[in-house]
Amino acid sequence: MAAQETLLEFPCAFPIKIMGETRDGFADAMVAIVLRHDPDFEVASVEMRASTGGKYLSLTCTVTAVSKPQLDALYRELTAHPWVKIVL
Repeated sequence: MAAQETLLEFPCAFPIKIMGETRDGFADAMVAIVLRHDPDFEVASVEMRASTGGKYLSLTCTVTAVSKPQLDALYRELTAHPWVKIVL
């Protein structure tokens, strides 16, 4: 019997936090990436929070995860973006 790769049951709501330096277009660029992996993502649901000093911006995007490969691909594309510092 193969070991289960994930404890998640699909489909499920899966929050992803994306952090980067505050800059024009950061939120739009990240939402565009999320939409490529979850076309039904509700853009209005994005939670944005600036750091105390305003240098960094975090976005929380709750996607509808349908598979581990989908989440892996989303994480790979987000972490490869030069504006992104951390993805949780």
